[in-house]
Amino acid sequence: MTGTTRSSEELDTRRRKLLFRSWHRGMREMDLILGSFADAEIGALTGDEIDQYERLLDIPDTEFLPIVTGERPVPTDIDCAVLQKILASCRDMTF
Repeated sequence: MTGTTRSSEELDTRRRKLLFRSWHRGMREMDLILGSFADAEIGALTGDEIDQYERLLDIPDTEFLPIVTGERPVPTDIDCAVLQKILASCRDMTF
């Protein structure tokens, strides 16, 4: 079971792959954070935002999790609209 609550049926191939990658990170905490974000937002992201999200998914979990949880500041080279959306979506989560 992936945890996803969203069907990928209506998504294009690139978005389907990103949805899958979001739920299969390797670190369960990141699966839940990014998978939940992707479930909610993947269909509405613009082309530029999809590019941003794809770049964020390339960051290893061990580097990305401390950024998302606020343990490390956001590096300027990855600060983008999609990262801000991810941070906003997990503010209510407990770590």
